[in-house]
Amino acid sequence: MERTITSGFRAMRRARQQLDERECLELLEKEPRGVLAVLGDGDYPYAVPLDFLYRDGKLYFHCAREGHKLDALRRCGKASLRGMDEGFLREGEWALNIRSVIVFGRVRLMGHDEKGIEELLRALGNKYNPDPDDVEREVRGALPR
Repeated sequence: MERTITSGFRAMRRARQQLDERECLELLEKEPRGVLAVLGDGDYPYAVPLDFLYRDGKLYFHCAREGHKLDALRRCGKASLRGMDEGFLREGEWALNIRSVIVFGRVRLMGHDEKGIEELLRALGNKYNPDPDDVEREVRGALPR
């Protein structure tokens, strides 16, 4: 999903809670997981948690060669991804305070032979796994797929 600032989307109703762009980008760079929402079977929303990488104004994630998510993206490339932090509780309050960002965009499927995909897989692996040898094994195993 490529980062584009567009006025075609609805403004946030509770504007005083809105994060500024820097905070949104920081959250996308730092937080480990998000929820990708696509138009699923029968035109029902389909939302799936996933690991992602934010780099150079784009979001990257991987998927299997087949399945509900991929079928949905092939039918309609429009999607949204919600990233959020762990949140915190203020003393004496019951509601969890969460910082989140919702990104709207179009998903483009990348081929395994596309330039830069090996480096992107490695960067995604390094975000989640501190062991470079494990990451290298995973990249070598995943690259052909």
